[in-house]
Amino acid sequence: MAHPISAFQAAYISIEVLIALVSVPGNILVIWAVKMNQALRDATFCFIVSLAVADVAVGALVIPLAIIINIGPQTEFYTCLMVACPVLILTESSILALLAIAVDRYLRVKIPVRYKSVVTARRAAVAIACCWIVSFLVGLTPLFGWNNLNKMQRTQEPNSSHAEFVITCQFETVISMEYMVYFNFFVWVLPPLLLMLLIYLEVFNLIRKQLDKKVSSSASDPQKYYGKELKIAKSLALVLFLFALSWLPLHVLNCITLFCPSCRTPPILTYIAIFLTHGNSAMNPIVYAFRIKKFRTAFLHIWNQYFCCKAAKNGTGAAETGT
Repeated sequence: MAHPISAFQAAYISIEVLIALVSVPGNILVIWAVKMNQALRDATFCFIVSLAVADVAVGALVIPLAIIINIGPQTEFYTCLMVACPVLILTESSILALLAIAVDRYLRVKIPVRYKSVVTARRAAVAIACCWIVSFLVGLTPLFGWNNLNKMQRTQEPNSSHAEFVITCQFETVISMEYMVYFNFFVWVLPPLLLMLLIYLEVFNLIRKQLDKKVSSSASDPQKYYGKELKIAKSLALVLFLFALSWLPLHVLNCITLFCPSCRTPPILTYIAIFLTHGNSAMNPIVYAFRIKKFRTAFLHIWNQYFCCKAAKNGTGAAETGT
């Protein structure tokens, strides 16, 4: 029989639903903007779309599954494992999309003349496909065997079979902390974040060198190019910073759980860390809207064409019908 939901769980669910209601429409708007605006069709924005798809899935899939896990239903072990794995897939997909964006920005400032011949639409599509394949392999590793099944079975009756193995579904019950720390964090989260930090530092260094050059008035185009690249690089670096700020606290808590089993982490800290990870999916569209002019223009165009004007027309039509 299901346990009644406590007031604390109700508050948790309400916040999660609010995050989902912001994240899903916001990232759908990002995808829509890229689809309808020809100026947003280059490789960088294709990688941004991949990131937005992952963020939509966080709001539409991961948050509902997280709510289910928080309630703690009685399920078979591998059913619970399948509920827990999507967040691992989508986190890795976001990281690899951010890495692809960073590499793309580096190539733009390192080889501006040859950039379009090197970064073609086909190569960008292959890179996105590879990112998602790697994400599925990393995120589904617990389903391949690196999980807590053997550890849990040692505490159960020796004659209980896999099919009959029913548990209270919780993330830490089925996902191994060794996997989360040694494999997920130390291999697939921390190194890419450090690599991206180095890439963006080099991007800013290259741009500054170009902007600091004394150029003649005839060389205004390169100055304009690198000035625009600097603005976009700052915005995308902010996206990376927010991602790291949102995800590192939870990984730090995982490290504490693994390396200091006797340490008691206050549950409120765990919930705040979870909210940060899910809330990160709602942050990116806000950054794009305020920091990247092409997105802001596209968002305003969508609003005026499909929402604002339609509402005005409907209001006018209703008024005319009433007269």
